[in-house]
Amino acid sequence: MSFTEQLRHENDDLFKGIFNHPFVKGIGNGDVPVEAVKHYIKADYEYLNSFIKVYALAMVKSKRRSDFQFFNDQINFILNDETHPHHNFCNYANVEYESLQNYPLPPTADHYIKHMLFHAQNGSLAEIYSALLPCPWTYYEIALDLKQKVDINEDHPFYEWISFYDREDLKDLIQNLRNRLDSLAELADEDEKVLIKEAFRKSCELELKFWEMSYTCENWSESSEVSV
Repeated sequence: MSFTEQLRHENDDLFKGIFNHPFVKGIGNGDVPVEAVKHYIKADYEYLNSFIKVYALAMVKSKRRSDFQFFNDQINFILNDETHPHHNFCNYANVEYESLQNYPLPPTADHYIKHMLFHAQNGSLAEIYSALLPCPWTYYEIALDLKQKVDINEDHPFYEWISFYDREDLKDLIQNLRNRLDSLAELADEDEKVLIKEAFRKSCELELKFWEMSYTCENWSESSEVSV
């Protein structure tokens, strides 16, 4: 069993929790509450902006041009391709994409971003890969799981969203990230492996919490004043 196969096995409970979350099940059923969809887009737009920063920081820690190219390609993917599922959600919610941009991050999204940036700034390249990997991996498996459970055709309101994440190039990206992490894990000592596993586990937990944050329209309390 490879290192990333072990990670997937150890975190299967969180993957299953994501598959069974009401927001994700609602995507399959085509009946997610509109306000939840809008809340998701507001947070995910800013989350992906920070994902770009994490890729940029990973590039700084890289030494080979092939690694520079890899991270540059992923930045371009987010900027130019990963807006498509957002547009599908916007069409479902009957709202302009631009109207859901530049909002303050809800607590869970704020936590997730700071978690990734912490590893990008303070951790090894292996930690960065481990913190990044759950995002594309869970989304790809969400799409596979939904296609197994639901009859997905072009009339389905989330057909474009599901089809976007059930793609061979996304599968290839995940395998590329896994291969890179597996190679680095072979060189890591036991202490670093613990940090790598913790980064992966926390990202999986925050992926699940991100869906819950969106579904419940989580926000900060209106007042930050503390009674004494």
